[in-house]
Amino acid sequence: MDLYEQAQSSSLNEGDVVYLFYRNPHTQNVATIQQASIVANPYEEGKLAIFLYDTYYPLSDEFVFFTSLEEAEALYNDYFGPTYE
Repeated sequence: MDLYEQAQSSSLNEGDVVYLFYRNPHTQNVATIQQASIVANPYEEGKLAIFLYDTYYPLSDEFVFFTSLEEAEALYNDYFGPTYE
């Protein structure tokens, strides 16, 4: 398996776009790559958050996210198998 360079939360700024894997909460064996935004955390002044599906998630290195769709797709294909359009 190839090694992929995951973005570090400390290298992100407000307004950046990231890509992450999102599991369907109703069907756990379904996952997709979703685009999310890095925004100011409305609950903690001076901190950043990931904004995805109208929800703020505190930004931390516990999330696996990428700054390019190509890197996210490559790891997704290694982990879940190839997808076809």
